[in-house]
Amino acid sequence: MNGNARLLKYLVVAMVSMSGMFVLLAGCQKDKPIVGAKTTPPKTQEATSSPAKQEATPAPATQVAQTGEQTVCPVMGGAIDKDIFVEYQGKKVYFCCKSCLDTFKANPEKYISKLPQFAK
Repeated sequence: MNGNARLLKYLVVAMVSMSGMFVLLAGCQKDKPIVGAKTTPPKTQEATSSPAKQEATPAPATQVAQTGEQTVCPVMGGAIDKDIFVEYQGKKVYFCCKSCLDTFKANPEKYISKLPQFAK
């Protein structure tokens, strides 16, 4: 193999390696809102047919913590997926994606304070 072909081979390997690194660094971003974007929930038939009903407002984070029910991923802060969890100290901890679960497993004590099921 001549010098130019070898250099080209190394460049291709480096580019492929770097693209894999960017995927890992990006993490789980499926639930992150776009900054500056305004979103409104879709209207249901029930909501449009009875205007007298008041819409329920989501509970503040402090109220959710008091109930002990986890609603956000402790790693990325996105909405949890009830199918992605790990049992830690006898309690289920839910995550938004598999990469967050792996991150938690590497250092669970870092995230315990964010979890309502471990609040004292």
